[in-house]
Formats: sequence, C-alpha cells, structure tokens
Amino acid sequence: MLYLKSFTLPNERQEDGFLLSMTEPRIQMRCYSRTSSYPFKIFPQKALSRITFEPLTVFYGTNGSGKSTLLNIIAEKLRLIRAAPFNNTPFFEDYLRMCSADANPPRDAKIITSDAVFDFMLDMRAINDGVDRKREALFEEYDRNHDPNVHMQLQSLAQYEEFKQFRDAKKSTKSDYTYRRLPENIQNKSNGESAYAYFTEQITQDTLYLLDEPENSLSAAMQRALAQFLVESVRFYNCQLVISTHSPFLLAMKGAKIYNLDAYPAEVCRWTELEAVRTYYDFFREHDREFK
Repeated sequence: MLYLKSFTLPNERQEDGFLLSMTEPRIQMRCYSRTSSYPFKIFPQKALSRITFEPLTVFYGTNGSGKSTLLNIIAEKLRLIRAAPFNNTPFFEDYLRMCSADANPPRDAKIITSDAVFDFMLDMRAINDGVDRKREALFEEYDRNHDPNVHMQLQSLAQYEEFKQFRDAKKSTKSDYTYRRLPENIQNKSNGESAYAYFTEQITQDTLYLLDEPENSLSAAMQRALAQFLVESVRFYNCQLVISTHSPFLLAMKGAKIYNLDAYPAEVCRWTELEAVRTYYDFFREHDREFK
C-alpha cells in the first residue's frame, strides 16, 4: 500500500522567485532574516525536485545532506503526528506552501525522530529513578515495622492502613513486602534495547511512518534486528516506511528504494554504491587477515 506516492519540492526558479519577492520591509515586518532562509536553498543544489516512493524508501546522506530536513518537510506538509518538536524558521510555512504531495496518509501516520526516542528514554530513566527511591523508602518502612522491639495495636480506623503494613511486615520477607507495593522497573534494559522496544511498540499495521535515523543508540546487532522488523512491517503488516539513515544494515534492507542525497544530482542507487557502505567494505578488506 502506498499512502505516499510522490512529493514535489520547489525548483530553483520557484525558490529564487519567492526570495526575491521578499523585500526588506516585508522581511523585517515578518521577523525574517536573509541569512536564515532555511529550508530554502538546500534541495535545488542537489537538483532534487520530484520524489517517488515505494513501500520502503530510504534517504541516504552524510551529516548536513538534508535527509532529516526532507523528512520534516514531508511530515509537516502531510500534517503527520510527531512527539518531538523540530528546528524551524519563519520561512518553513512559506516553503511548505510551495510543495505538493500525491498522498493519502492515515490519521495515525507519524514521524518518529531521534529526539522522540531520546525523550522516551529520559522519561523511562526518570520513572525508574522514582521507582528506585520508592524502593528505598519501602526498605526503611519494612525495617521499622519489623523491628522486634516495635509493637502496635489498632486503636481506630484511621490507623488501619498503617496497622496493615505493620502486620504485613511482621509476616513477610523484605523482598515480598517490597514487591507487593512496588511496580516493576519499567526499564531494566540498555538505552539501545529501550530504543529498539520503542520502535516495535510505536509501529503498528496499516499506516505510514517516517523514521529519522532510527539506528541512533542501537548496536550493530540491534540495527540488524530493527532492519528485519522494518522489512517485515512493510511485507506483512501493510506499512509504508520512509527512512533517513546512513546505517549499512538499514541501507541493505531488501526492496528499499534509496535516494543518495550526497550525489549531484541526487539519484536513486544501489546500497553497495554508497560511500559510507564502501568505506566499511574497504576497512574490513584491509583487515581481512585478522578475521582468519
């Protein structure tokens, strides 16, 4: 299923026409700056105008190539759900009006950025810190109630909960007492494992997802597992994925249509032709004897 079939960016003539129409008084009135026209003047330099999509499409490029910017442009034009804000300028809405899309995204279509994943991991860490503090408080409560020199009698209903805790401490081990009162740590995993879990929880069937460098925080093994999960999401669960990455494991996904944003003009190519992949290949060839 193609929820997004094509996307058209303004060409150089259209961009120049708009920027030239912005006279100095209009720029000052709208709080614009000639020195910060982002996202203008990025994609004409790559001769990139019309993009066509497959069920699995990848934007490849080194840092500063515009691959994340391109995802954000598409996401904002289609008004996709996002969990984290993105870098923006007053020119962004003007730029979006000059874009067009042949698309029919489902209502739950979303963009998942690295910031959203990092925010999730920070939230989990904060929750776990709270759980750990609660655990220490329960240990102290148990020790206090389990002291053989401490005795308590129920005097009124107002003391009922306190009395119940006291009785429970007397007949329980510390671990059992704490376990019954404490939620399990939400995360007993590394950041990479948590990031992988985030994607597998967020991505469901029958919708469109834009993923910005999902390999961040993932080990090589986790990147391979994520690549397999993404391929299966497309093949079996009717998802369409558009991904920005320079991970060789994701670039090698079967059936991926890869746009090389480092090339001029930007072009569709095979993953084995990409500079980042060739760098890995040459490196391992140089050390081939050490693997034997």
